[in-house]
Amino acid sequence: MSGHSKWATIKHKKGAADKKRGKLFAKLIKQVEVAARQGGGDPNGNASLRTMFQKAREASVPLDTIERAVKRGTGELEGVDYQSVTYEGYAPHGVALLVECLTDNRNRTGGDVRAIFSKNGGSLAEPGAVSWQFSRQGVIYVPRSVDEEQLMSVALEAGAEDIVDEGENWRVTCPPTDLPAVRAALEEAAVPFDSADVTMLPSTSVHLDSEVAAKAVLKLVDLLDDNDDVEGVYGNFDVADEILTTLSLED
Repeated sequence: MSGHSKWATIKHKKGAADKKRGKLFAKLIKQVEVAARQGGGDPNGNASLRTMFQKAREASVPLDTIERAVKRGTGELEGVDYQSVTYEGYAPHGVALLVECLTDNRNRTGGDVRAIFSKNGGSLAEPGAVSWQFSRQGVIYVPRSVDEEQLMSVALEAGAEDIVDEGENWRVTCPPTDLPAVRAALEEAAVPFDSADVTMLPSTSVHLDSEVAAKAVLKLVDLLDDNDDVEGVYGNFDVADEILTTLSLED
C-alpha cells in the first residue's frame, strides 16, 4: 500500500475519521453530485456515480441524502455548480503531491491550498510538473489471507489488470471504468476486500526513513485533507510500517 494509503487506513482504525464524519459526509455528497452532473443519474450507466454511491453508503451516508445529491446533480433539485481543479506541488523531502478539489470559488481554494503548502515546508508547482508521475487507477485492497489463485481467477476475468502482493494485502488494479465490475465480481464470489476506490498511483516512490521526515510530510497531507474543498491528496511517498505505527500512537 502506498504511504498515503497506509496512513489513511491507520487514521480510520484509530477513529480519527469518525471525529470528522460530518466533513467526510460533505465531501462524499459533493462527489456524488458532481458524478451525477457529469454522467447522469443512473448508476448502472454511470460508473463514476456507481463508485461514489457505493463509497458514500460504505461511509454510512444516509440513502436519502445520497439520492438528493444525485437529484441536484441532474438538475431535479437546485444545486451548486462545482468545478474540478487539481493542484500540483511538493511536500518536504521532495515528495510529489497531487491535490484534487471540487470548488465553487477557485480563487478561495487556490489561495487556501497555496497557503497550506507554503506554511508547512512545501511549494506549489506548475501544471504538469508532478502529474506525469501518477496514473488514475481503480484499486481494490484484498486481505492477504485470500487465496491468490482464487483472486486471480475472479478479478482478472472481470477486468483487473494486475495483482500485487503488498504484505498484509493484495492490491488489485484495473481501469477506473472497470472498478464496479471487478468489485461486483468479488462480491458475487464472496471474496472479501477492505476498500475499492479510484485513486492516483505513483510510478515511483520517495522512501521516508525517519520519523522527522514522515511527520513533516504527513502534517502537510493531513492539513490538505482537512480543507473543505479538497477531495483527494495523492503522494509518491512510502513510510516504513514501524514509523507509521509509532506516529499513529501519538496524540
